[in-house]
Amino acid sequence: MTRPNIFALRPFLPADTPMLAAIFVASVQELTGDDYGEAQQEAWVAVVDDEEGFAKRLASQLTLIATLEGSPVGFASLKDNAEIDMLYVHPSAAGQGVGTLLCDALEKLAGARGAKNLVVDASDTAVEFFRKRGYAAQQRNSVSLNGEWLANTTMKKAFDGGAQA
Repeated sequence: MTRPNIFALRPFLPADTPMLAAIFVASVQELTGDDYGEAQQEAWVAVVDDEEGFAKRLASQLTLIATLEGSPVGFASLKDNAEIDMLYVHPSAAGQGVGTLLCDALEKLAGARGAKNLVVDASDTAVEFFRKRGYAAQQRNSVSLNGEWLANTTMKKAFDGGAQA
């Protein structure tokens, strides 16, 4: 009998940057192929080529890391207590509740800090995940990234029974 995976959360440390960059790349390359072409994926993962810039982005936000037996398997970041900026799960842990754990934590922290709602620019791959969590589509976007155009959807979730705008 196998026991269920037990994931834990911890805050981001600068030394985590290379591992989180690897999770970011694996997630984009292995999980988004149904929604984005190879050139789009390459442009997307090029974001972490500047590891120092990636580290600064993670450090400037509230970034949480999901671990399994002490090893990072996913991460998420909250920008300005108003926006989920990044949410990436390693393909080996996808579908096991890591994204839900990370998103639950960010929503609780944002709400405790007075946020009335959260927004996210969800990739086409992630739209259904956020929709199931109560996020409503606000608008479609086309984002230019390293010479490629990528589509995403701005989604919003209101807290405390507030109306979604």
